[in-house]
Amino acid sequence: MVPFPVRHIFGLLLLLGLLVGCGGYSSNTSPSAPSPTPSPSPSPSPTPPPAPSGSTTTITIPAGASTLGTSAFVPNPTTITQAGVVTWTNTDSSAHDVVSDTGVWDSGRIAANGNFAFTFTTRGTYSYHCSIHPGMKGTIVVQ
Repeated sequence: MVPFPVRHIFGLLLLLGLLVGCGGYSSNTSPSAPSPTPSPSPSPSPTPPPAPSGSTTTITIPAGASTLGTSAFVPNPTTITQAGVVTWTNTDSSAHDVVSDTGVWDSGRIAANGNFAFTFTTRGTYSYHCSIHPGMKGTIVVQ
């Protein structure tokens, strides 16, 4: 009788364990029918967001705004209704931003001829400024 090294037995057991654990070995010899491919269920189509129920107002940032102080946003102050949308339009040749004094919004840089819109959902008075040109200040009143 030829001796069979223990390491070979261990290797065979390890290989057998891997095959069974990974599904590579099956004791079922009868062929199985392929499972049917499920047809994709229709997904609901997205509904459009509701139109704002408040007012819509445009505030212009005029040419030379960096030197205009509180006249750098036209009109200023601006009054809108709750859920109203304010769009700032930069008609100046310099970039500006529109930043809430209390951190409610920050437009990021608005390039020349660019704009930024924000919806005011809560009543109150909101002071804002241009962080690039701190002398530019404005106020939004939401009723």
